[in-house]
Amino acid sequence: MNTASAPEATGAESLRTSETLKALYGYVRPHRWAVVLGLLLALAGAAGGLLQPLATKALVDRLSSGGTIGTILLAMTVLVLLSMVAEAFGAYVLERTAESVVLAARRSLIGRLLRLRLAEVDRMQPGDLMSRVTSDTTLLRAVSTQAVVSAATGAVTLVAAVVVMAFLDAVLLGVTLGVVAVVGVGAVLVMPKIGQAAERAQAAVGEMSTGLERVFGAFRTVKASGAEERETARVEAAARRAWRHGVRSAKWEAVLGSADNLAVELAFLAVLAVGGARVASGDMPVSTLIAFLLYLFYLMEPVYQLVEAASHYQEGAAAIARIAQVDGLATEPQDRHRSVQPAVTKAVRPRPASVRFEEVSFRYGPRLPDIHQRVDFEVPGGGMTAFVGPSGAGKSTVFALVERFYEATGGRVLVDGKDVTKWPLSELRSVIGYVEQDAPVLAGTLRENLVFAAPGATDDEIREVLARTRLDALVERLPHGLDTPVGHRGTKLSGGERQRVAIARALLRRPRLLLLDEATSQLDAVNELALRDAIAETARETTVLVVAHRLSTVTDADRIVVMDAGTVRAVGTHEELVAEDELYAQLAATQLLTSAGRPRD
Repeated sequence: MNTASAPEATGAESLRTSETLKALYGYVRPHRWAVVLGLLLALAGAAGGLLQPLATKALVDRLSSGGTIGTILLAMTVLVLLSMVAEAFGAYVLERTAESVVLAARRSLIGRLLRLRLAEVDRMQPGDLMSRVTSDTTLLRAVSTQAVVSAATGAVTLVAAVVVMAFLDAVLLGVTLGVVAVVGVGAVLVMPKIGQAAERAQAAVGEMSTGLERVFGAFRTVKASGAEERETARVEAAARRAWRHGVRSAKWEAVLGSADNLAVELAFLAVLAVGGARVASGDMPVSTLIAFLLYLFYLMEPVYQLVEAASHYQEGAAAIARIAQVDGLATEPQDRHRSVQPAVTKAVRPRPASVRFEEVSFRYGPRLPDIHQRVDFEVPGGGMTAFVGPSGAGKSTVFALVERFYEATGGRVLVDGKDVTKWPLSELRSVIGYVEQDAPVLAGTLRENLVFAAPGATDDEIREVLARTRLDALVERLPHGLDTPVGHRGTKLSGGERQRVAIARALLRRPRLLLLDEATSQLDAVNELALRDAIAETARETTVLVVAHRLSTVTDADRIVVMDAGTVRAVGTHEELVAEDELYAQLAATQLLTSAGRPRD
């Protein structure tokens, strides 16, 4: 079992620079040749700009000597046009590559999130996880290509410009570098502040997503409780934190940009003063001073590129740290060879699956109490087995361990005599139909929900299951029949209809093992009776395990497993347990039975 852990969802641990660069290279590596092409085109565009001051110097010298300048002007025009074309095409290549990097990162994250172990999803905040797929990956766009190319282009052109400026006049170059170095020290001190602010802003965005997910997940409850203002204030508080940290990041970026401009302006004044004196003394021609001043202003672009790359890197490093946190979460094992189950038809019925728990223990965390303590029982193939007991006895956990949503901390869970940890996960779950306690229905059409676990189901099979679950009348009432949208989480359906949809979805799969966790708790008496008959019919050809609180469901079972405080205290039929087990007799007389002898709603 993967025991990797991660920090809480409120933030992510910052990575070391080497780890960040390694992670960044992992995203860029599949697109490295496109990045190289974009870099070469950017350098070609920069080269054109680098030659223009020299061409200007040649033009001034030609004018001073009385020569013609037509050829030089034509060359300068061609140079400008070629530079613009190279820069434009390079920018397109880089933008396209950046989008590809973001797409690859999102695909990787989505695939990993959907394979997370339930324990990790229980611990993290879904809204924060979603923000990593959306907003955090967006920051990769700038840092993965633009920052890399800007840093490389800026560095190369800066060095080239410095070399040419040294060739023109070493004294003026010394003046320029002295001024730039003084301002540059302050810029270096500002960069970490940008990274810290960006990281906190992204964490706040994650909190905002978590707050919204919390509200929309219980929208009716929020409204019924009159909690709109309180929940609005909660989400707004996260939005304000994101704004505050974003403004702080913008402030330091503005300081960094101003330092860039300040360095060039101060250098210009210093060069103008020293260079003017040198021209006046005859130590250098005026054309050299003009060319040098042009190069000085040309330096603004590569310096700006380096500053921008540093800013993008600081923001991207925060995003990469949050994305890397997801890579550290434990996931379910992937099957190397996913088994494809043959289509189950009426003519070919697979044998029912058997289930056995051998001294099974389980807890949700190392510091939490045991949910199961040496649970031991056996269910042969076929028939219906009911699990009863007080709330918290561990009944639903039985199903979670069979499905391998969680791993037992002790003992063995066997399906068909084989430890579930030895089954390929996809194969194990392909033989199981599972109806959860809250019977979730997904956004989409009714048809999409019914065939969610059996995408190859035919129309005849759908009609049969609709009749068995008493949903055929609902389909007739819907404006577009099976193709009618059911709303977010099935809000357009009643609680009983959602339960019947969940049961129909499980039956349509024709499983060898059917797990029903209080699957009829929201049904009226008429529909419950119909569903009981459908489940009884299913139990003749499938192993059915039921967690139930209603006496009517329990008395139909072939065997009943009585659980209490994480242990199995008795197994038998209803009549046997009423006579022999005090807890079951008490449950049957109070929780499972009303005074009128009818099941509670």
